[in-house]
Amino acid sequence: MPPRTATPHTARLINDRAAFDLLLEHGHLSRAELQQRTGLSRATIGDLVDRLEADRLITPVGESPSRRRGPNAVLYGVVADRAHVAGVEVRPREVLASVNDLTGGQVGFARGPLDPAAEPDRLVHDTIGAALADARLGADRLDGVVIGTPGLIDPETGDVAFVGALPTWHANLLPGLRARLGGLPVLVENEVNLAGLAEHRLGAARGEDTFALISLDTGVGMALVLNGRLHRGRSGGAGEISYLPSGLAGASFPHLVCGQALFALAAEHGMGVSVPAAAARVAGEEVAAMVRKAPGSFLDALAERIAFGALAVCAVLDPGCLILAGPVGRAGGEELAARVEERLARQIPLPTRVMPGTVEGDVVLRGAVLVALERLYQQMFR
Repeated sequence: MPPRTATPHTARLINDRAAFDLLLEHGHLSRAELQQRTGLSRATIGDLVDRLEADRLITPVGESPSRRRGPNAVLYGVVADRAHVAGVEVRPREVLASVNDLTGGQVGFARGPLDPAAEPDRLVHDTIGAALADARLGADRLDGVVIGTPGLIDPETGDVAFVGALPTWHANLLPGLRARLGGLPVLVENEVNLAGLAEHRLGAARGEDTFALISLDTGVGMALVLNGRLHRGRSGGAGEISYLPSGLAGASFPHLVCGQALFALAAEHGMGVSVPAAAARVAGEEVAAMVRKAPGSFLDALAERIAFGALAVCAVLDPGCLILAGPVGRAGGEELAARVEERLARQIPLPTRVMPGTVEGDVVLRGAVLVALERLYQQMFR
């Protein structure tokens, strides 16, 4: 059987996407620069530039300065306002929404309180609407939405199946929001998975084919990327290490590494803090601020606790790379990561590099925008 080759249509799409990605990465390039970076012929570059320009995906943005005789080369750039996406992050106490243009630039943002009694689809829709208003855009200018939420996402329906902290949050989020947005493409994803994808694309896990990410926040969660692909599990529950027993009187892993537990640990190490009355009131950034000032003895004890959960992951999956993310993981930085790596090396003969997350800002929101844009690009070049 003769080997399969790409059809002319498929080859054009591959070349067009390659040129488009280069313009996204570098900003402005001439035809000659596109030819040099892609290795395509001058005629092929000329055709693809004409196609992308006709589709209003790119446009001339100026001329390249040159000391040579003759006219300067025309520079091309992506038409940023050609399309827009929205990324949404659902937190225990608030909802964030970001509207971004085709290049990924943020053009609108909104933040609203989370009312557990409100209809989830209306709450998300209203927050997106506020972000669109901030961007001075109508809903008709939106081309896709990705939502990061705590809990399990049903692989069959794509909707929220269960969120322990938000008992009403599973009701009709995906179909309700699609209806409110007129059938616009909408994806619901676990928030830690989006954090993992953001670190894979922009942060500590760049270039890693396989890794695990543990997010340490008001709760604990994990994202798994295996052979370059996000692993969700049969029921969408891969990475739910909050169910991992700690061995302490029926307590689970979060009782070691989250909220009240860390304030209690800080008190044990003489840090002069009081233990909050309710874990629900402990924001991740509050704990992170404490961790940044923590002495080495506190980091040693925290590393022991994190290594307990990480050991189970490494023994089963052997990811080779572990990212400590979330407010606590980032606050602990290289010092905490090195301590966890050392403890893993003592307990298991599987080399595992441990690194802190490096993506700044709202990492889940940034992951949602990245996924929304990639879905949009795939739609444009199919």
